[in-house]
Amino acid sequence: MVIKNATVCDIHGERVTDVRIEDGIVTEMADGLSCSEMLDASSLYFMPLLVETNARVQDSSLNAKNIKALSEEALSAGIGHVVLNPDTAPAIDNEIVLEFAQNGLHELKGAKVNLMLNSLKEDNTLSNIAILLKRGSVAPYMSTIAKNDVAIKIAEYCQMYGVTLFCKAEDNSLISSGVMLEGDISSKLGLAGIPDLSEVLHVSRMIEIARHFKIKILFKSIASPRSIYLIDKAKQDGVDVTCEVSIHHLSNSDEACQNFNTTAKLNPPLSSKEDLKLLQEALKEGKIDILTTLHQPSSPLNKEVAFYDAAYGCEGLKNAMSVYYTKLVKSGIISMQELVKLCVQNPSRSIGESAGEIKVGSRANAMLFNPDEKVMMDEKLSLYCGEELYGRVEKIFN
Repeated sequence: MVIKNATVCDIHGERVTDVRIEDGIVTEMADGLSCSEMLDASSLYFMPLLVETNARVQDSSLNAKNIKALSEEALSAGIGHVVLNPDTAPAIDNEIVLEFAQNGLHELKGAKVNLMLNSLKEDNTLSNIAILLKRGSVAPYMSTIAKNDVAIKIAEYCQMYGVTLFCKAEDNSLISSGVMLEGDISSKLGLAGIPDLSEVLHVSRMIEIARHFKIKILFKSIASPRSIYLIDKAKQDGVDVTCEVSIHHLSNSDEACQNFNTTAKLNPPLSSKEDLKLLQEALKEGKIDILTTLHQPSSPLNKEVAFYDAAYGCEGLKNAMSVYYTKLVKSGIISMQELVKLCVQNPSRSIGESAGEIKVGSRANAMLFNPDEKVMMDEKLSLYCGEELYGRVEKIFN
């Protein structure tokens, strides 16, 4: 097949050219290519499939059916690789559950799925990190509810195996009673709040652990601008830390929780309107490393209840590429090239892989994306339900 007149967009920028694909491999990129099967891609982007590092299965229920559904929904949205969060039911914290989850990865027809391991067992003791890494888990995940002695042992394993620690910064004593960000909106709604210090305190703590042990830490779904400041300052000091921020936290504030909208009940909670602007500025300034859909779908049974009782999370995969394009690229916050860096190259690096470049000899893990088409978001449990979005995935090469 030859794709004609495509705007090839990868980590190197944009250029209009023809692309020949044979047996799933990019074999030639030049002007004037021809063959018996040609596809006119004028005004379309030919770009790498996205990589998602913060996704959960339906109701966090770990089984082959839910993994298959996640894989297929991701690919249809332009995501070719998903790293599944391990805080599932059951949690991926032992060999039996890991093998059980791996059995669900066989013969997936959608996006590739990798598994993280949960460094902490239910009683907050250490899981067998070494065995789980050797058995195929790509990275350890840790919540900072871990005590210092346990966190240090986890850091030592990361140092030993050279893997990135996926770290969720949260304070158990501060998150236990709250259901949204502590502030004016939570007071107005009469809901218990979670202070942003819950995140900031533990970002600071884990930066020092990364500095001491010289390990890589990816801070998961950061919501506080202060946390991003601390992480950026640590980078300047030579500490190998990065941060991930969700599209929801870059396009919605805690005002979305008004009228007790349980779709906006997220973990971490949505930031204030002022902090939303600061997060967008941080993105413009290149201080955010990875973007995520923060996909955490729940059944209506678990969302259509009182706000306090509702499950955390919302649908994030459906029309993911359209949401990214509408909220971040078309709005002028970042370019398409920067989107590829944030959604392909950097998340791949976090698990020791390389992606984001379209070149001769590489697999065509790519999509044709039409920025001029409009789609209506009809997913009820999405924050963007009822919105008209720009851009549609026209074809997947995987």
